[in-house]
Amino acid sequence: MLKEFKEFALKGNVVDLAVAVIIGGAFGKIITSFVSDILMPPLGMVLGKVDFTNLFINLSGTPFATLKEAKAAGAPVISYGVFINTVIDFTLVAFAIFIALKWLSKLKKEPLPAPPNTKECGFCYSSIPVKASRCPQCTSELKA
Repeated sequence: MLKEFKEFALKGNVVDLAVAVIIGGAFGKIITSFVSDILMPPLGMVLGKVDFTNLFINLSGTPFATLKEAKAAGAPVISYGVFINTVIDFTLVAFAIFIALKWLSKLKKEPLPAPPNTKECGFCYSSIPVKASRCPQCTSELKA
């Protein structure tokens, strides 16, 4: 069983998948930082100096100035600002993956196969050139 597991774990596809997961995790962190540190501050400024990470609904009834204060006090909150950031993160990651796959598919496109240069005679079923108008085997006249 250990031998089978070793063979499975060291197959090229499994190793490639592991590398993709690790790189994907790191890429996700980059996108998260991009959204929270670069994209959301100017967007918040444009929307009236809103800090999305501080948008929350307090369910406790006790007023809190920030989400951090509410969480430190153990108050139940709905952190919809963090959710908005997460949705934007996901959208950007999905879009980046879409663009990368589209780019890779363009690189991997195989050339179209050449058109056939022979066809089959409908009468004797021998192989003849596509441009032939008469079969050289049975001398039947072929349709154009």
